[in-house]
Amino acid sequence: MDLLWVLSSMLTVCMAINLEAPGSHSMFTCEPITLRMCQGLSYNTTFMPNLLNHYDQQTAALAMEPFHPMVNLECSTEIRPFLCALYAPVCTEYGRVTLPCRHLCQRAKSDCYKLMDMFGVSWPDEMDCSRFPECDESYPRVIDLLPRSDGTEESPPPVQRDYGFWCPRELKIEPDMGYSFMGVRDCSPPCPNMYFRKDELIFARYFIGVISIVCLSATLFTFLTFLIDVGRFRYPERPIIFYAVCYMMVSLVFFLGFLLEERVSCNSASPGRFRASTVTQGSHNKACTLLFMTLYFFTMAGSVWWVILTITWFLAAVPKWGSEAIEKKALLFHAVAWGVPGALTITLMAMNKIEGDSMSGVCFVGLYDLVALRWFLLVPLVLDVVVGVVLLLAGVAALNRVRMEIPLEKENQDKLVKFMIRIAVFSVLYLVPLLTVIGCYLYEQSHRSVWETTWVQERCREYHIPCPFQVEQTSRPDIALFLIKYLMMLVVGIPSVFWVGSKKTCFEWASFFNGHRKKEAVHESRQVLQEPDFTQLLLRDANTPVVRKSRGTSTQGTSTHASSTHLAMLDEPPSASTSRASSMRSKSSSFHGSLHRSRDGRYTACSYRGVEERVPQGSTLRLNDPLQHCAVNRLDSQSRHGSLQRLESQSRHSSVRDLSITAQAIQSTPGNGIHRVVEEDATKA
Repeated sequence: MDLLWVLSSMLTVCMAINLEAPGSHSMFTCEPITLRMCQGLSYNTTFMPNLLNHYDQQTAALAMEPFHPMVNLECSTEIRPFLCALYAPVCTEYGRVTLPCRHLCQRAKSDCYKLMDMFGVSWPDEMDCSRFPECDESYPRVIDLLPRSDGTEESPPPVQRDYGFWCPRELKIEPDMGYSFMGVRDCSPPCPNMYFRKDELIFARYFIGVISIVCLSATLFTFLTFLIDVGRFRYPERPIIFYAVCYMMVSLVFFLGFLLEERVSCNSASPGRFRASTVTQGSHNKACTLLFMTLYFFTMAGSVWWVILTITWFLAAVPKWGSEAIEKKALLFHAVAWGVPGALTITLMAMNKIEGDSMSGVCFVGLYDLVALRWFLLVPLVLDVVVGVVLLLAGVAALNRVRMEIPLEKENQDKLVKFMIRIAVFSVLYLVPLLTVIGCYLYEQSHRSVWETTWVQERCREYHIPCPFQVEQTSRPDIALFLIKYLMMLVVGIPSVFWVGSKKTCFEWASFFNGHRKKEAVHESRQVLQEPDFTQLLLRDANTPVVRKSRGTSTQGTSTHASSTHLAMLDEPPSASTSRASSMRSKSSSFHGSLHRSRDGRYTACSYRGVEERVPQGSTLRLNDPLQHCAVNRLDSQSRHGSLQRLESQSRHSSVRDLSITAQAIQSTPGNGIHRVVEEDATKA
């Protein structure tokens, strides 16, 4: 019978108590009653958490304050025992959990209902009398105070219960904010960082600030170098500029976090409401949301531009695409590079996954939420690295095959080798920091639960929450791990300086500061295509050619006038070339036929009647006749100029044929897109 009573009582307790989240453990032990209202009863020990889910007696005392007038005015003799049965239940020797009888609840409620209504106190739902067992005994019952009757002398071990993590009162947040911490809703991590000392955090903040300034200076120099000479950086190397812009914005956000300290990443404390400073979460803080959007968007965009850079190198090395052919895909590159990070950023904002970082002063994702860290940081970065490395290796293998199989001059061989070394060094300078960041994220994900359990064990008595037990492993994170992570997140943008650094860059900056930058007169066959107008590309007809603006700078080799003439002739349709040649011949004939030089050295006009005029047969020419003299001169001039035109035409066609052979030889050379970058590399050297 006693066993049935215990089972029914424990089932009722499980219905009344709502444990928020398992994950840590605490020992169920009896403790002396410190509640002033419940002292002097027939029992003097209790256990926590109580039947109303209060994890310590201080919290229970605050919850009992509305009932103090009813107890002081003694509206019922049952009100005090009934309240203490819920807020400070008796702790028996065997750890049995007992509930007050239903009739005790009903009498206390009926006797004090009017007085409670007078003071504006409502009867809580947790104290609904239907929750308690059907009986009519005082509390505690006699059976609750009896010792164990099995005849054994050994006392039983203390009962162990799984309490889970209890959010301290100091870390509680309003329910409508959407905060969560260690799986508990309406709770936020403490601020400053819960793992490190104050002096460590100060050192880390200044360290991140200095590195952000260095990275900002490097990436800004790359971008300004591009603005000085836009036409110098064409595809396939143009994505390096956008990559530098992305990490310029990343370093700028970290620098702003250094200046703002904890004003944006942390919520201010409220001592009057027993609220400590907590980490900012969600999109309610506009400044934190803006920092998160900028930082996460450009971090992801920078990694995508790295992948696009490897794609352009692959297209130039393997299918032998030229700069103009790759540039035609620029709209697609921009759509992917900016669209994918934008979609991820909007998704995180909709899921309310923004978290403040008290160490760096910014707002990011995955700092306390392992699910967001895994799917919105690790997966995109690992995918970018895998795709980029595969394309990079394929491109380098193609370039090496070109170097080994196709006979090139000694100078061109050296240029190609230097360019391959340059690509390899740039890729290593990018991949090593990025792989280090991924390694830090993986280590942080695998040890986060141990760090949190250790923190709860160290601070449970200070926060008056259940302490963990049977902890198999305790560990605290090392500050060096986080410093390396922030260092590599910023250093990854510095390799862009390696690509633009050359003597040519120094000369351009020197000319820019001297204020007399001279623009070279470059033939139109060397003009460099700029970025296309995306609006015109979207609105134009499919059959309409793309019109691009040109600049007079280029990194290609010197173009001769003959090759320029040949390219111009190739651009014109055959009918246009024929009509233009006929027009030139007609103008020449008309000019020479309309002028006649007299014997005294003067030119007189002759009426030109057309080429079809012929001298009639059998007629005698009179040389002293001016008209006949003009006719003879005209025929002689036509004959002479016809001979000259035939010679000029033969010479011109011979030149065109030679240039066509040269153009075919150039087109047959593999790697047109890479060839231009190799020439640029030779110019820089």
